[in-house]
Amino acid sequence: QVQLVESGGGLVQAGGSLRLSCAASGRTVSNVAMGWFRQAPGKEREFVAALSWSGGRTAYADSAKGRFTISRDNAKNTVYLQMNSLKPEDTAVYYCAADRSPRPLWPLTRTRDFDSWGQGTQVTVSL
Repeated sequence: QVQLVESGGGLVQAGGSLRLSCAASGRTVSNVAMGWFRQAPGKEREFVAALSWSGGRTAYADSAKGRFTISRDNAKNTVYLQMNSLKPEDTAVYYCAADRSPRPLWPLTRTRDFDSWGQGTQVTVSL
C-alpha cells in the first residue's frame, strides 16, 4: 500500500483560501485515481473531489464545484486540493485517498473506491 500524508490544514476566515497537500510514498500515485474526502464531527465521511488515473478527468461534489480544484504533481508524487472562498460549513478533517491501480471506472466518489488513506488534516473556517 501507498502511504499518504496530508498537510496544509489550519484555521482560516470565511472567504479565505487554503491549499492541502497529500504526499505519497511507497509507490507512485501518478497513474492511479486520487480523491479528497472530508468528515465533520458527527457526520459521515463525504466525497469532495477526485482526479482520474490519467489526470484527464476531475469530479467534484456540488459543494466544492467552482471553489475547489484538485491537481497532481507527478514529479513530487503529491496531490493537492486548492480551496477558495471557504465557508464555515467546509470545516472538517480532510482526507486524501488513493486507488489501488489504474482502472477505467469513473467517477470514483465512494470511500470504498479507494484503498489507501491518509491520517487527515483539520480545516477550520471561522466567520
